[in-house]
Amino acid sequence: MHTLTKKESNDMVAHKRGMRLMGSFFVITVVAGSVNEADEHIDAAVAEISRIESLLTTFRDTSQVNDINRQAGIAPVQVDREVFDLVTRSVRISELTQGAFDITYGSVDTRFWNFDTTMTALPDRETAKAAVRLINYRNVVLDGTNSTIFLKHTGMRIGFGGIGKGYAAEQAKRLLINRGIQAGVVNASGDLAAWGYQPDGSSWTIGIADPDNRWLPFSSIAITGMAVATSGNYEKFVEIAGKRYSHTIDPKTGFPVSGIKSVTIICSNAELADALTTPVTIMGVEAGLDMINQMRDIACIIIDDDGRIFTSNNIKLAVDA
Repeated sequence: MHTLTKKESNDMVAHKRGMRLMGSFFVITVVAGSVNEADEHIDAAVAEISRIESLLTTFRDTSQVNDINRQAGIAPVQVDREVFDLVTRSVRISELTQGAFDITYGSVDTRFWNFDTTMTALPDRETAKAAVRLINYRNVVLDGTNSTIFLKHTGMRIGFGGIGKGYAAEQAKRLLINRGIQAGVVNASGDLAAWGYQPDGSSWTIGIADPDNRWLPFSSIAITGMAVATSGNYEKFVEIAGKRYSHTIDPKTGFPVSGIKSVTIICSNAELADALTTPVTIMGVEAGLDMINQMRDIACIIIDDDGRIFTSNNIKLAVDA
């Protein structure tokens, strides 16, 4: 892929637009020669993200994901190859993370884990474990020949909250590249893909959110041709007896995880970066970093509940003063 050189960038400007998509705030930035040109390309990216949302959402009865969920325990459902392939990759990530990432988390009753002001106590561990009895990626039956997906047990549900935004950012980036946009950023509420260079020839500067003040970065990194995803307990949590519990549920125990404030993953693909933040959060600092250190070309930054910063072996972080 040809990227902009500094000389070629002289007449180019970075155009940015923010909007709400997939229930989150997206910001799409493209380097283009005019506002009209940029708007045309951003419109195409928005249309692509909206198309993906219509396939993956659980908030529309007509989505293919809801077709799969309705037929759980009854019959396989034929889906677009795109949906089939995303579920296949999701199951592979489940295998890689030994179930810490699992798209069948949708089986959890949202009334049970509401993480709002009415939640003042945690359930006992047996009750919590019973609530996640249907979470098991091994019960997703994939038929590649017929492009069908079958959930073995009635009541099972899949959802893409842990990978969908990253997938959308990656697909929007690919569409823009195919349309000739040589530099830009697609940011899906912290799950982002960046490519090419800014008009002045420099890399894109990405802020790493401070979990104690999400609007202020505690550090920044310069990237191009890379993706970054950050997940933190500042997004949705509950405090009980002075302890903060993340909205992330451990699928093995049915209990919300604690101990980590935020996880940032840096790699070449936004879908993978998004998917890996959850299992690292669930695994904890030591096991999470051990997993990342065994993977090629993936870096990780973790901030624990005490504010300590941990990084994978392949990254050196300069913390902003």
